[in-house]
Amino acid sequence: MWHAVGVSEPEALVYEALTRRRQAVLGDLLGDVALSRAQLTRTLGRLVDRGLASRLPGRPARYAATPPDQVATLLIADQERDLLRLRTHAERLAEEVRRREATGRHPAELVEVVEGAANLRATLVRLQREARTQIRGLDRPPYLDNPVRGNPEENQQLTDRGLTYRVVYDRSALAIPGRMAEIWRGIQNGERARVASNVPMKMMLCDDRLALIPVMADGQLTDAAYLVHPSSLLDAVSELFEALWERAVAVNRAGEDPPDRLSGRDAELVGLLAGGATDETIARTLGWSVRTVHRHVHRIMALVGAESRFQAGMEAVRRGWV
Repeated sequence: MWHAVGVSEPEALVYEALTRRRQAVLGDLLGDVALSRAQLTRTLGRLVDRGLASRLPGRPARYAATPPDQVATLLIADQERDLLRLRTHAERLAEEVRRREATGRHPAELVEVVEGAANLRATLVRLQREARTQIRGLDRPPYLDNPVRGNPEENQQLTDRGLTYRVVYDRSALAIPGRMAEIWRGIQNGERARVASNVPMKMMLCDDRLALIPVMADGQLTDAAYLVHPSSLLDAVSELFEALWERAVAVNRAGEDPPDRLSGRDAELVGLLAGGATDETIARTLGWSVRTVHRHVHRIMALVGAESRFQAGMEAVRRGWV
């Protein structure tokens, strides 16, 4: 147990034996631990040096143990300081490496090709773990894996770390059964989601440091991706995301309650309308029939004075309902 704070096994055995006796001379402890007299003498000396024990005046030499709760508190505090210094050193070293890579990389090294489904998954996880401030994503079909099978634990970890998570979804993604419900779960975990009619590609941006762009071939997704390092290309990809984000329609605004005139169910409906979801997608998401969707859509249109579904969605956005 004590090895977790840097106390060796012999030191731990002697310290605990001394603690149980409170005070003891060398001869008392020889019967408690399987150490020679010379080993016990050296070990007691180390305990005194580290503050785990003290040597009392008089002869023969008598030792007293420092209370265990005090020892644990002091050793843990020392270790925390050491770990903090290590973390600071590692961050400085990583920043130094990034600066060198940004200025010293050959142009051919600014874009890596990641191949294989396992490597893609590992890279994706690494980017999410290394992100410090934000993760940005563009999402559209097709998908290599089932897009409905998310990982709530990972999403919660991102939220717990205080990361901003923004995603622009292509409207066609909403037509996949169960996909809209998956997006709603992400929103509940703190994701900010918007929908656009023509998202050109799939992408993930880790801060302003790395971008992962899956490779498409003949309209199909492959098990390869481009990993873009800091460069003018990365800057362009970042600007592309922000331009799409500005033009996209918010699915909702997390943390805001709908107006009194809208029920919670109506607020979900308005969010789906603003995202451009079809009646069939809305029916599957809300568990309604298509006829029920039509009835509620016309009621919302009348409520905001809109002449079309699109106008109703845009008016809802303007009023801050979604």
